[in-house]
Amino acid sequence: MTTTRQRTTRGRRPPRREDGPAPRSNRGRRPDSSRARTGNSPARRKVLRRRWVAVLSVLTVAGVAYVLLFTSMFGVRSVEVSGAETVSAEAIRSVAKVPEQRAMLRVDTDAIRDRVATLPAVATVVVARSWPSTIEITVTERSPIGFYDTGESLHLVDGGGVVYKEVAEPPKGLPELRLARVGPDDPATRAVTAVLGTLPHELRERVTSAGAQTAHGVEFTLDSGKSVRWGDVGQSERKAKVLGVLLTRKGQTYDVSSPELPTVS
Repeated sequence: MTTTRQRTTRGRRPPRREDGPAPRSNRGRRPDSSRARTGNSPARRKVLRRRWVAVLSVLTVAGVAYVLLFTSMFGVRSVEVSGAETVSAEAIRSVAKVPEQRAMLRVDTDAIRDRVATLPAVATVVVARSWPSTIEITVTERSPIGFYDTGESLHLVDGGGVVYKEVAEPPKGLPELRLARVGPDDPATRAVTAVLGTLPHELRERVTSAGAQTAHGVEFTLDSGKSVRWGDVGQSERKAKVLGVLLTRKGQTYDVSSPELPTVS
C-alpha cells in the first residue's frame, strides 16, 4: 500500500499558482521612451511640417529665380529714351544695343551706359530697369560754350573743353575759342571755358572770342571790339563788377586780372 501511494503522488502535476499571469519577456521589445520618440507624437508631426515648409520654400525661390533669369516672361519689350534733343532717340537705341526679350535681371545696364556714352554729344547717361519689361535711358546732352576753328572745319566745344560736334558755320551767340589746341586735358582750354562759364549772362553774350596761352592769361574780345585781360578764373564775380565800371571809360584794353589795380589803355 505504501508503494502505490508514492507513485500516485509523483504523477500529479504541481498545483497552479493563483498569484497572477506570468510576466512577459522583454526580449525583442523597444523601450517605451524609444517608441515615444519615433511615434506619431505632436512634436514629430511639427518637425515633419517644418521640413516640408523648408523644402517648398526652396523650390519656390528656385522657380522664381528661373522665371526671372532664364525666361522671357519678364524680358525686355521696350526701350524708352529721355533727355535727347539734338541726338535722335533712334540713334541712342541703335548704339545702346539693348537685347530684346533678354531677362530684365540679366541685362547689363553698365554696358549699355558705356555704349551710349560714346556718342560725342552725350555728356551723361543713366540706364535703369522699369518693371516689368522696360529699359529706360536718360541722357544729358553737352551744352556748347564756344566753337573752335581748326582751319578746315568748325566744332562745338562744351564747358569741359570737349570738342563734340562739327557745324557748317559759326553758331550765333557763341564765342570763338582761339587756342593752340582744344581738349579737356589742356590747361588753357580749361581756363578759358571756366572763365566763360562764370561770366554774368549779359557780359558773356557780348564776348565774340576768347583765348589764352596759359591758364593764368585768359583774354576775350567784346562785340564792341574792346579787349579784356581777365587773368585766371579766380575772383570772377569781383572782376565782372570792376569791368562793368571800367567799360564806362574810354579805352581799348581793359585789364582786370588784378581787380584791386585795374587799368584802362
